[in-house]
Amino acid sequence: RLQLCHGLLQVTSGIHATLQRPPRQRNVKIGNLRDKHCISLLVAWRTIHPTIRHQFVVNDTKQKSIKGRGALSQPKVRFDAWSREEDGDHRDYALTNEEPPPFKTEIREDPARSIISYNESPDLPFDRSINPYKGCEHGCIYCYARPSHAYLGLSPGLDFETKLFYKRDASELLKKELGKPGYQPALIALGANTDPYQPIEKKLGVTRSILEVLNQFNHPVSIVTKSALVERDIDILGAMSKRNLARVFLSISTLDHDISRHLEPRASAPARRMDAVKMLSAAGIPTGVMVAPVIPALTDKDIEAVLTLAKQSGAESAAYILIRLPHEVKTLFVEWLEQHFPQRASHVISIIRQMRGGKDNDSNFVSRMRGEGEFARLLQQRFRNACTRLKLNQERKPLDTSQFRAPQQGATQLSLF
Repeated sequence: RLQLCHGLLQVTSGIHATLQRPPRQRNVKIGNLRDKHCISLLVAWRTIHPTIRHQFVVNDTKQKSIKGRGALSQPKVRFDAWSREEDGDHRDYALTNEEPPPFKTEIREDPARSIISYNESPDLPFDRSINPYKGCEHGCIYCYARPSHAYLGLSPGLDFETKLFYKRDASELLKKELGKPGYQPALIALGANTDPYQPIEKKLGVTRSILEVLNQFNHPVSIVTKSALVERDIDILGAMSKRNLARVFLSISTLDHDISRHLEPRASAPARRMDAVKMLSAAGIPTGVMVAPVIPALTDKDIEAVLTLAKQSGAESAAYILIRLPHEVKTLFVEWLEQHFPQRASHVISIIRQMRGGKDNDSNFVSRMRGEGEFARLLQQRFRNACTRLKLNQERKPLDTSQFRAPQQGATQLSLF
């Protein structure tokens, strides 16, 4: 049986290529075997016990992309003492070109006890944020939030895209926290970790319920999203913007649809996001674009084009962030590059390392956002020159906190004002 496995392994690399050819080209020899014999051997290979078969395919199969998902695998949870590994049956799909079982999205309730997260990062323009969801169905392969799924005992790979958590009581928790004695209002950021307008928001409406509370008590909010679903809440955002309480940024890393559909498979297409910029601006909502992340030798070619089109669509401001590869994101991103852009992979990683002091990631404040070195300075100069030419970032008024009125917690009489 072991000899049979060795023999089969030598021909399986060519079998699936033969089966993919048009019918007129299928009469092709692989070694000394014609295709009909190869098919017979492939059937035999499938009947071998998975335990034995797994020993020979573990290092010889290339992971296939999964339709509608960004990650190709399930990296080990860094806090676990044990690791996960695909079984032999699942790995066979890479040999036969058959579609593996789909990874279905699972939605679970997050029994949160608080809703506002605070930070002291000197390179962030806000000190508090709200994340209605844990995990993100957009599946952006570069997402720096992926490692946070490890705290739940889940993989930052496919688990991050398919096992999602929502905060059902978000609006009530927010009212409670805004009404605490001594609470001082300041800008709240929505979308600092995972996207508040990812696909499940259309059904669950957690983000909208949060906006309703912020609007009710005149609390300022800033939103960053990759989804055109934000258009749904123009009624609330428009009302808030008239009181200088709301601002929205659409994150657009590239205008290349082919790159985008692999890079961020379930996010709105770049053109739809640009349409959202136009619609939000037309409604009088201060709108900007985040060119994020910038991936050298892959998406950086579109910086000027994104800014130009954004300005034409009504954007007032712009910013950019260099790609970050913390923890498991580095492994996932390299795997993704080798699958979708194999000829560019080593070049992309080489430039990233040159911008990160020879490392894959830089966690230091300020430099983590922009990078260092000649390539980083060139990137910064290009962005600044484009913004100057297009008259972006001319003026950005701070949102107003003076209008905030705290919710009355357990009040026995009506407020006089």
